[in-house]
Amino acid sequence: MRSITELLHDSPFFAGLPDPVLEQLAGCARTARFAEGQMLFSAGQPANDFYLVRHGRVAIELHNPSRGTITLDTVHDGDVVGWSWLVPPYLWTFDARAAADTSAVEFDGACLRGKCDADPALGYALMRRVSHVMYERLQAARVQMLDMYGAPM
Repeated sequence: MRSITELLHDSPFFAGLPDPVLEQLAGCARTARFAEGQMLFSAGQPANDFYLVRHGRVAIELHNPSRGTITLDTVHDGDVVGWSWLVPPYLWTFDARAAADTSAVEFDGACLRGKCDADPALGYALMRRVSHVMYERLQAARVQMLDMYGAPM
């Protein structure tokens, strides 16, 4: 069985971080499994974690009262899910549901925030990576909104 540090080492999200930093991050992590259809988190709930998808698919969803559940994006092997653990008020913005049986590395957000506060270089490295994920997710949401609400030309 591979260690969490080894799993992080193989991830594009954590690429370029030195082994001692990966070991620090691994100290805030554990492995997790989600059955197809199981919620990882729900909008409005406390954001205490984030996830590195090892195998499987996770749908990032938004509930629209008039249109039902809308899938904004789907993440796959090697992608990360969840950035709200890093941004006050630490509440989930979207829902995340396993779209297939999924294995992941689950990080404790409070533990990571503590390590980032103690080591600003680590905090900056994570913020750079997470801000890129935020950008990608917001772009996906924008495209979905244009598809739903954009006026025909």
